[in-house]
Amino acid sequence: MTLLDRYIARTLLSAVALVMAVLLVLGMLFVFIGEQSDVGVGHYGMLDALIYSALSMPQFALEAFPAGALVGSLLGIGLLARSQEITVMRASGMSKLRLSASVLISAGLLIGIALVTGEFLAQPLGQLADERKAFAKYANISFAGAGAGGAWLCDGDTILNVQGRSSLAQFGGMLIFELTHDNRIAAVGRAQHAIAGGPQTWLLQDYSESRFVNDSVSSLTRAQRLLHTAAGADLLQLSVSDPGELALHALYRAIGYLRANKLDAKQYVFAFWARVARTIGILAALLFALPFGFGVLRSASLSARTSLGLGLGILYFFLQRLVESGTLVFNLNPLVLAWVPTALLALAALLLIWRAR
Repeated sequence: MTLLDRYIARTLLSAVALVMAVLLVLGMLFVFIGEQSDVGVGHYGMLDALIYSALSMPQFALEAFPAGALVGSLLGIGLLARSQEITVMRASGMSKLRLSASVLISAGLLIGIALVTGEFLAQPLGQLADERKAFAKYANISFAGAGAGGAWLCDGDTILNVQGRSSLAQFGGMLIFELTHDNRIAAVGRAQHAIAGGPQTWLLQDYSESRFVNDSVSSLTRAQRLLHTAAGADLLQLSVSDPGELALHALYRAIGYLRANKLDAKQYVFAFWARVARTIGILAALLFALPFGFGVLRSASLSARTSLGLGLGILYFFLQRLVESGTLVFNLNPLVLAWVPTALLALAALLLIWRAR
């Protein structure tokens, strides 16, 4: 790495770091505001909401990294262009290819930071945030971790036994024990499937119940039953994580396990490749910014570059979200679609570099 490479990398990384700092502060503020509806539930207070928001930031940073890199690199290239430094570099014989190589060095460093964050920080800190929130909100509810017998939840006079999770919102069978005030069994129910209908709601399917009244037993069978209880499905997030929040090595192991047992691994495959594509998107973002230092674009104002970067970053972010939703809802090919936003950005970057004088 030459002195010039280090100077370009320092300029670009400083601009990206500034943009990411602003995005993280805004992200933490939005998460904290969103947590206000849960403040006051159980022992969950303002300080808990602030800690939860802070612990959620590594995961937010992973999702915002390509957009932050795009905005920051546009600002960094703009600083070099407006001070005529890029013009001097080109006049001294530095080709577009050599400038691109210098930018790729900066992209490599950012990709390394993103990988370290994703593999070692985001998942454990996110799980810690969920654990602290759940135990603070449901301090009056007993919870036993899921094992061979499922997860046990106790909410007052109701005890639930929930079996393993089969999808993001659907669980296996559920046993419901209702107790009287003197701790006698009032009823025992069983559902073949339990669907999380909300933070405090369960939709029980193929439900059957035996209720004990005096010396008799009455039976009841329903296709569905709506169960309201404070021991909601969010408590079970402690034992099952969203595939989109897992580290790459955890996703790789999960895919191998599911395929070995002939189970559906589509959500995990898409989450794996979407994470890889977002990481490579950092490289495409920095290359995309480079042509804006050439030609008439080099004299664009800082506000114009900021507006352009924000617009493109938001477009990339929402396109990624749209692709993720469409892939899961419409049963599309996860491997191909995970790369669509990054491939479009990379293609635009190569075309702009090729056309730049």
